Amino acid sequence: MFINKRLKAVSDLVEDGSSFIDVGCDHAFLDIYLATRKDRNFKKIVASDSKEGPLKQAEKNVRQRKLANTIELRLGNGLDVYTSDIDTVIISGMGGRNMIGIFKNHLSYLKTIHTIILSPNNYQMDVKKFLTKQGYIIDEEILVKENKFIYQAIRFVKGKKKYRKKDYFFGPILLKKKDDLFFEYYKREEKSRQILLDILPKSYRLKRYQIKKELKMIGE
Repeated sequence: MFINKRLKAVSDLVEDGSSFIDVGCDHAFLDIYLATRKDRNFKKIVASDSKEGPLKQAEKNVRQRKLANTIELRLGNGLDVYTSDIDTVIISGMGGRNMIGIFKNHLSYLKTIHTIILSPNNYQMDVKKFLTKQGYIIDEEILVKENKFIYQAIRFVKGKKKYRKKDYFFGPILLKKKDDLFFEYYKREEKSRQILLDILPKSYRLKRYQIKKELKMIGE
């Protein structure tokens, strides 16, 4: 089954033999793709969504590919449908602050969730800060370009580690890799921040100060 580059990057971060839930699965393309990878021996695959429409389409897609006995579909918001036999949570294509809200609503579940794989649309730094404070480390990061957009895919696993501000901003793994896509991504970030700084009123002193610090980090 064909999936886009972003979902392929997310799929590469899922550990073989894990039990995972794909929160906000939409049409379950990621789950169907992974379910067809018999060599990866997933113990449990759950696709969930808060909306009946996408979940009905997901069910149709799952049945068409004869995977009804492999992929379990659950209707519910965020982690409301999480169960303790699942060790991995996947969320892709959602705002970073919405992702944080999902985990804040069920902080107790983080005791049994070993791995979290996220591809936030924005506020990536906030997501990293939040989850590392909850007892996770940043285990892997991937940048992927889909058409004109560049996305981050991040894997968190249980552990403790101290990070610098620039680790949160750039990503500690991405900082080590520093591939061509890394430089392209942060050149875009530099440009967008410079535009924001130019139009931001001088009365916004704290915000302007933060932007200038970020521009300095990118420049270095």
